[in-house]
Amino acid sequence: MKTLVVGLGNPILTDDGVGVKVAYAVAAALDGTGRDDVTVTEASVGGLRLMELLVGYDRAIVIDALIDRQGTRPGTIQRFSLEHLRQISPTQHSASAHDTNLVTALDAGRQVGLPLPNDITIYAVCVENIMDFGEEPTPAVAAAIPQVTAAVLAEL
Repeated sequence: MKTLVVGLGNPILTDDGVGVKVAYAVAAALDGTGRDDVTVTEASVGGLRLMELLVGYDRAIVIDALIDRQGTRPGTIQRFSLEHLRQISPTQHSASAHDTNLVTALDAGRQVGLPLPNDITIYAVCVENIMDFGEEPTPAVAAAIPQVTAAVLAEL
């Protein structure tokens, strides 16, 4: 099964880089293991561009920062399936390709026949600071990185 692990975010915006840092840790853990079925990458894209990255894979694991406005503590890890993501972020009619969410982009890709994974897992880490420049995450988010890394490795 061809699997893509993609860490999303900007590694120089404090907590926004959590997905990228997890991707680096997963890649380091897999180095030398002969897991040719797994590709690990990073990206700072969403919507259609993220969908394009998923083309040709059987499974995808996406790691990203989550801005939670309901009081969830920073460092909290949430695991979403694509179906769960669809429920909280339903497909919408977008006025522009620039504001297309992942669910909408995947639906569009499937409608035109692109080979997209049916098995998509999203790990989201609740973040505290995504506005300040800095390569180090806040302590709570930094503590979540090894936990998310272990969860991704367990899925592989």
